[in-house]
Amino acid sequence: MTADQWIALFAALAGGALRVGVPFLFVSLGECLTEKSGRINLGLEGVLVLSAMAAFGGAYLSGSAWVGVLVAAAAGAALACLHAVLCSLPRVNDVATGIALMLLGMGLAFFLGKPLIQPQAPQIPALPLGDWSDISSVRAALQINALLPIGLLLAVALAWVLGRTRVGLVLRMAGDSANAARALGYSVKRIRLWATMAGGAIAGLGGASLTLFYPGSWNEGISSGQGLIAVALVIFARWSPLRCIAAAALFGGAGAIGPALQSIGIGWGYHLFNTVPYVLTLLILVSTCRPGTASAGSPGELTANAK
Repeated sequence: MTADQWIALFAALAGGALRVGVPFLFVSLGECLTEKSGRINLGLEGVLVLSAMAAFGGAYLSGSAWVGVLVAAAAGAALACLHAVLCSLPRVNDVATGIALMLLGMGLAFFLGKPLIQPQAPQIPALPLGDWSDISSVRAALQINALLPIGLLLAVALAWVLGRTRVGLVLRMAGDSANAARALGYSVKRIRLWATMAGGAIAGLGGASLTLFYPGSWNEGISSGQGLIAVALVIFARWSPLRCIAAAALFGGAGAIGPALQSIGIGWGYHLFNTVPYVLTLLILVSTCRPGTASAGSPGELTANAK
């Protein structure tokens, strides 16, 4: 390959990591917040798909991409709220409820989104970070989602709240020891309700990124399992919002390998390279989830429920 092709390849990988990684970032941050309270939400795939459809529909009907973003956050919070309410009932399992709500969210999205497959909706503006280059492929690759800076600031804010504030301390207490939180007079159900709702709203921003930026349209296969991969992302990030940034970039880069190679004329193995994020997910789960052991940084209540 020529020098220009190498530059274009690395730019495509970097740009692809930033574009593909944005949904991963928001969904992993949402799941990180939820799990820090001691609850796991496997329904995030349904949250992601439903919020993606809601974002596209909201932008299409209102004529504003940012209205679509708000609608996506509201849809994600609503489905996550249902998950939290059901999980607060006696003898209800978080995992089973999450799977059921994943199917519900996807079913609602497919049913309500049928009229939205053909229309075009306003898109989230792009931030041109490649104007310094004379290479057109570099400039195109570095058109960055305007939601990305919001996600980075949100990760920093979550890390600060969880580590430096009373609210974060109480939330982590509910996740590490529900009995200790109750002994101090806190309602664990209420803490987990608000944490799960907030996590769903954050994940909803990832859905908005899918339909309003990249790939920028609504179809029934829009998420490709990114909501489920987020669980592995959180484990890989050791339940740290700041590490979620690196984990999302890694998975985004893995998902961008195929398109990056195709952009410089290498089409062999395109579909094979598209499986890299799923292989990474499998490797992370196999290497970290061993019976009788707890992953570093895991909330105590999740470990207790897994035994």
